[in-house]
Parts: sequence; structure tokens; C-alpha cells
Amino acid sequence: MKIKVAASSGFCFGVKRAIELAEENAKNNKEVYTFGPLIHNPQEVARLEQKNIKVVEDYSKVSSGVLVFRTHGIPLDIYNKLSENKNIEVIDATCPFVKRVQDIVKELSSDDKNEQIIIIGEKKHPEVSAVVSYGNGKCLVVEDKKDIQNVKKTDIIYVVSQTTQSQKKFDEIVEEISKISKVKVFNTICRATFDRQSAAEKLAKEVDIMIVIGGKNSGNTTRLYQICSAITKAYHIENVDEIEKSWFNNINTVGITAGASTPDWIIEEVKKSLSDFS
Repeated sequence: MKIKVAASSGFCFGVKRAIELAEENAKNNKEVYTFGPLIHNPQEVARLEQKNIKVVEDYSKVSSGVLVFRTHGIPLDIYNKLSENKNIEVIDATCPFVKRVQDIVKELSSDDKNEQIIIIGEKKHPEVSAVVSYGNGKCLVVEDKKDIQNVKKTDIIYVVSQTTQSQKKFDEIVEEISKISKVKVFNTICRATFDRQSAAEKLAKEVDIMIVIGGKNSGNTTRLYQICSAITKAYHIENVDEIEKSWFNNINTVGITAGASTPDWIIEEVKKSLSDFS
């Protein structure tokens, strides 16, 4: 059985940066906390916990030490409150591409024009929740085409995207919204997302089956799975323990791709396991 790995897979720049920031502070024997999971990969979060980098969901329980803001960003009011706390050392590990979306939305919402800001993304995703908080009450999240009915006709509609959305879905929704009002589009899908999706789509066309590795809570990994499963048989797994040998009966070629928060060590474990089936 031949094993192929997508040209772009695994950690992106923003995730690498966040992990390095957390680990660097932990090396100095500081108490290090992350406000929510630093990234959407349970196995990597567990590895960080072994290095005394602890996840907290309630920031009020942190009274000292280092608090790292996760890659997805945090709501503006909480960001400001924590940044003003002199007893806590704040490390902002928000992905720079996510920060760009926040800055765009903040600037667009700063006037009194008759306008709307549409965020194409998942309503309950922490990145989207944080971006909405920068919008001064002008944001509407559109998750799929059925949400377009909630878009109001205004002088202008600004459109941004969750950084890990699929380009195809983004384009389809923008096309529908443009029928309502004048639209100005800011394509804020990050390049790493685009590259991973393109590489996964290309590889899926060349193999009999695709293994998509990443957290089940990872939006970008879920979209990789959706892209691959539309082309060929595909399985979304978090780690090697979920692999079933029966998947590979009569399979000649298998492709591997991984989300932006999937560490290399998990990818290597999956590759080794598949090699053992060959």
C-alpha cells in the first residue's frame, strides 16, 4: 500500500508561534495558564499540560502567573480587563491572521453609517465569537445559506471570513449576499488554510482513501474532511488509536492530510501505523 502525505499539512505559523510562546514561559518555571485550549487539538493540549501549561475556562480563577491568550483570540471586553490586571503577565498568542480580522471589523464598525458587517463562519467557534466582539453591535454571523435570510438591506454590507473557512463556501455566500445590497469583501481566509485545502483536494483525487488527522473540535480539520470525503472515501481521526485495519482492505494508495493544529508527532505515528499495514 502506497502512502502519500499532502504537500501542506500540520502546524501552521500561528499555532507554532502560540506553542513556542507558552513553552518558553513554562521553561522559566512560571505558572502558565491558557484561557481556553491554546489550539484545537486535545492530544497536543494534553502534552502541554505535562509541561505545566494548564487550561482554564474561567479567567477569574487566575490571580497570578502567566495567562496566554489562545490562537483563536478572546472577546474584546475580556481582553481589555485581563490586559489591565497588573498581577497577571499576559501573553497574546492570538494568530496574527485572526488579529487582522479583528482589526478590520473594529475599524469598519467605528462610524455611524447604515451598514452591516457579515462574518462568514461558525457561530459558536471561539474565533468568530471574539471577532463579533470587535464589531460594536453591527456584526451578523452567517454560517450557511439559510442564514442569509437574516441579512438586511443597508447602504453597504461588509463581508469578512473566519480564517479557516473554505474558499468555495465563502464565494457562494458572498454571491448570494451581493444580491441584497452593495457589498465590499475582505477575504480573510488565511493562506495556510487555502494551501491545506488545495493540497488535500489535489491528493484526494490521486488516492483510494484519505485519512484526515486533527481534533474533532477543529474547524479547519473538519473542512479538510468535508473536501476529501466529497472526492473519495475519507476518515477523520484524532490519533492512531482510531485507525481500523479493515479500512484498508483492497486499498492501493492512501493519502494523509492534517489540520493546522495537528502536531508532527501525531502525523508520524499515523504514517508508521499505516506502513505496518502495507
